[in-house]
Amino acid sequence: QVQLVESGGGSVQTGGSLRLSCSASGFTRRASCMGWFRQPPGKEREGVAAIVSDGNTKYTDPVKGRFTISYDDATNNLYLQMDSLKPEDTATYYCAADYHTSQVCFFAVASPVVQVGFFNNWGQGTQVTVSS
Repeated sequence: QVQLVESGGGSVQTGGSLRLSCSASGFTRRASCMGWFRQPPGKEREGVAAIVSDGNTKYTDPVKGRFTISYDDATNNLYLQMDSLKPEDTATYYCAADYHTSQVCFFAVASPVVQVGFFNNWGQGTQVTVSS
C-alpha cells in the first residue's frame, strides 16, 4: 500500500525557516515525479516545487530562491527546505508522487490550478503558519 506522510510543519515568524519531510513507502520502484504543493486558507491548491528521478528540479516563482526540494534515495524521504518564510507562505503543504515524465511533472507543478487527480498519491498535509 502506497503511503506518503508529511511532517515538519509548524508556526514561525517572518524570515524563519522550516524543513518539511515526506516519507514515501509502498512504492515498488521510486516514483519518477515527486512534488510539494500547498493550499492557502480559502484558496486553490498550488504547486511549489518538483523533483524528478535524474535530480532535476523546478520551482514556482513565489518560492524560487527561498525553497529547496530534495530527495534522499537511502531513506525514501522527500524534503522541502523553506527559508526566508513570508506570511503568504502560510498554507497546508502536501507532497505528491507519481510516475510522470519530467516534462509532465514540471508542467503539473507549474499549472495555475493543480488538478488533484493528476497525481495518484498524496499525503495528508502538514500546516505551515508564518506570522508577521
